[in-house]
Amino acid sequence: MKLILALIPVTLTASLALAEPEKPNNPLADGTTWRDLKGDVVGEAAILDGSALFSVTAPYRANDAATVPVTIEQTDAAADPIESLKLVIDENPAPVAAEIRFGPAMAPLKFETRVRVNQYSNIRAIAETPRGIFMHGRFVKASGGCSAPATKDPVAALKDMGEMRLKLFGGKGEVQKARREAQIMIRHPNYSGLQRDQITQLFVSAKFITELVVKQGDELLFALDGGISISENPVFRFSYTDNGAPDFTVHAVDTDGNVFDRVLPKTPPA
Repeated sequence: MKLILALIPVTLTASLALAEPEKPNNPLADGTTWRDLKGDVVGEAAILDGSALFSVTAPYRANDAATVPVTIEQTDAAADPIESLKLVIDENPAPVAAEIRFGPAMAPLKFETRVRVNQYSNIRAIAETPRGIFMHGRFVKASGGCSAPATKDPVAALKDMGEMRLKLFGGKGEVQKARREAQIMIRHPNYSGLQRDQITQLFVSAKFITELVVKQGDELLFALDGGISISENPVFRFSYTDNGAPDFTVHAVDTDGNVFDRVLPKTPPA
């Protein structure tokens, strides 16, 4: 009987943890880390509340810490365009996951990617517009994302490296200049340098995409400087104004100096 009674508090605690409700609105949490980071990320610039300008969507509790989806969407389409964005994960070893410049065709912005989250952390989107710098974000419960093992055998991962796929959303009958949505997927292990080889247990050297430029024809859609926090096999989903060019061009460079240039037709072959 004493043993059963002793187990009751543990059982109740476990049940409460499992029953913890998901938060549909997981705001940025207070913490000291951002105060230490802020100067390195934005310098002395004033930061305005971005919650009225754009939304940030990320799960309160991530299913997979190595592939946490993050979506930034401009909610005030009449406002000034978001010209650039810094995606910051406070508690990651390298907090700045990406710095991204956007071309005019990306306005109003809707942009999604997947990131690694190493421990419970705020994820911040810091957007620059002609009127100033705005910040908004979410608090995400996830851990181990930067050191999570790769999902693919290293030999196979390197063999497929640089392959790209394009997926378009919306009907074929949409006219030029229409607002459309696309997704570009890139095969690349994006090793963080914190993962271990599952056989030797030695650390796998960092190898990730540092530069990515996506255009439609000659027009820039976005240019990204990436770090270790962008997930394996990066995925970028975005809205854009179609200029009628027949294809996307993608230019990517990784830390080893490998260059991947691809032409992705907007109309898939019949």
